[in-house]
Amino acid sequence: MTEGIKFQTRVHFRCGRNGRKQLRTGKTPAADQPGRVPRIARLMALAIRFDGLVRDGVVADQADLARLGHVTRARVTQIMNLLCLAPDIQEALLFLPSVLGGRDPIRERQLRPIAALADWRKQRRMWPEIISP
Repeated sequence: MTEGIKFQTRVHFRCGRNGRKQLRTGKTPAADQPGRVPRIARLMALAIRFDGLVRDGVVADQADLARLGHVTRARVTQIMNLLCLAPDIQEALLFLPSVLGGRDPIRERQLRPIAALADWRKQRRMWPEIISP
């Protein structure tokens, strides 16, 4: 009786850009950082993306974004108002450290009064109150 050849290797699946799974050999890639991206950082990135879509003419306006996203126009406005923040505050939001557990340290609701101010100097004076625990 003949015995078959045994071959053993580690494999992992990775989803490609087209959504199809690709078989890769080797160890599973390690996660870059533990934890998760803070929600406010994702909302800031979404606001920047929405602005680009409107500017490029991909969507007609914010109402169109609301319809496509199945949210209210008011919610899209709240997200887009993050673009009224001073550029350095926007950058700080985008590069907030990962949240390891529990609630996010900064919530969008806390930023609304700051974003409502047109003066970036006043925004910068209010910003430390938000980031200090």
